[in-house]
Amino acid sequence: MAEKPMLHYLNARGRMESTRWLLAPAGVEFEEIYLKSAEDLDKLRNDGSLMFQQVPMVEIDGMKLVQTRAILNYIASKYNLYGKDIKERALIDMYTEGIADLGEMILLLPFCQPEDTDANTALIKEKTKNRYFPAFEKVSESVQCLGN
Repeated sequence: MAEKPMLHYLNARGRMESTRWLLAPAGVEFEEIYLKSAEDLDKLRNDGSLMFQQVPMVEIDGMKLVQTRAILNYIASKYNLYGKDIKERALIDMYTEGIADLGEMILLLPFCQPEDTDANTALIKEKTKNRYFPAFEKVSESVQCLGN
């Protein structure tokens, strides 16, 4: 039996959450190793586990994968969740990048100037409602049609 993937991250959702979401439909059990201190992160940095000196990091198949999209692409490919052909993979990539764009806007919100928070929040809501949700709803409807 293959060893369980080991997920190294903070005890939070953040950039590791999409990896957890992808492992679930693949039916893959995994272990989580939470970084509880700066020393925990330094240990990973100092032992060469983190190519770019940051988490998330997933140990799987004898590798130490970093960078969220690289982790997701590897897991999706390994468990046949990355489309049946190049066209499906391109569509998956487009939706993945859309989610990443939306996520970046949300992640940056706490770092904006306090006087800009309301305007930035309104912009995120507008783009979510008028740009991202319609695209995701469209693909959701087409996937549901395939299932019937």
